[in-house]
Amino acid sequence: MELIRKKAFARAGLIGNPSDGYHGKTISIGLGNLWAQVSLYEWEQVEIIWSQEDRSRFDSIEQLADDVVLHGYYGGVRLVKATIKLFVDYCRREKIKLHDRNFSVRYESNIPRQVGLAGSSAIIIATFRCLMEFYDIQIPLEVQPSLALAVEREELGIGAGLQDRVSQVYQGAVFMDFGEEKMREKQGFACGHYEPLDVEQFPPLYVAYSTNESEPTEVVHNDLRTRYEQGDADVIAAMQQFAQITVAARAAIAEGDVMGFGKLVDDNFNLRRSICNVASGQENMVRMAREAGATAKFAGSGGAIIGTLPEEATFARLEETLTPLGCKVIRPVFVPSLA
Repeated sequence: MELIRKKAFARAGLIGNPSDGYHGKTISIGLGNLWAQVSLYEWEQVEIIWSQEDRSRFDSIEQLADDVVLHGYYGGVRLVKATIKLFVDYCRREKIKLHDRNFSVRYESNIPRQVGLAGSSAIIIATFRCLMEFYDIQIPLEVQPSLALAVEREELGIGAGLQDRVSQVYQGAVFMDFGEEKMREKQGFACGHYEPLDVEQFPPLYVAYSTNESEPTEVVHNDLRTRYEQGDADVIAAMQQFAQITVAARAAIAEGDVMGFGKLVDDNFNLRRSICNVASGQENMVRMAREAGATAKFAGSGGAIIGTLPEEATFARLEETLTPLGCKVIRPVFVPSLA
């Protein structure tokens, strides 16, 4: 029996987010510490197995209500199902004939849910990787992020950008340019300019996350999208500034300017706060991390932060400061680039 297992890793937005959905520029890194794994094997029928993440049994209605507050209403089964549907659509459009063998598929993940580390898109990317191997089909690397984005945007109505999917498809560290002059179409999908970066040049980093401060991505992004489309001058100007910060950050990394890069990390969060309502608990994570001596910004939509460590002792101070807030602090394990 053919058994296929594929992983996709969490990603942390290092600089520039949330401008990826607004013709901006970003740099993201993959986190080898956290991953989603999809297992697929030949079966009599096409079957999607529920994971422990797809909870439908609770000890009380209070427990159900608390789970919805922390994790939202949906688990990963809808992501797997939508991915399979988009994969079929893609193959039909490209006139790729699929063999008639069926399969059973299941997923597991240790990525904390809805804290901005791209757990949903990791499930989607891992599912695509399994399907490509099972059907012996290669989708161009630059198309895969856009196809994965279509799963959430078009099939599930979730507001999102390309950054997460680019980072997870390419792995390693990636500079992304989504400027209108850089966007191009391939196989009917809009693709940006994606440039792998040398992780050996990066300053020491940390990531901290708290499941107590989770918030669904669609809640965070939808209001910003509406304001942008309505021509909000502050939002439009901020997106341009995020892009400028990202270009400056890439230069600082190449030049080994650790202090300059750290300042840009802080500037990124300060700019984001100027256009978004930031939950007090999430803002407190940033404030406490800075008081411990680190730089800090959101790693995604909220609930997780990332920053630089000016000195080795800063990591221990971060643990002492953030652990009482219900946070876990980790050092990123870089994932080899596939570019």
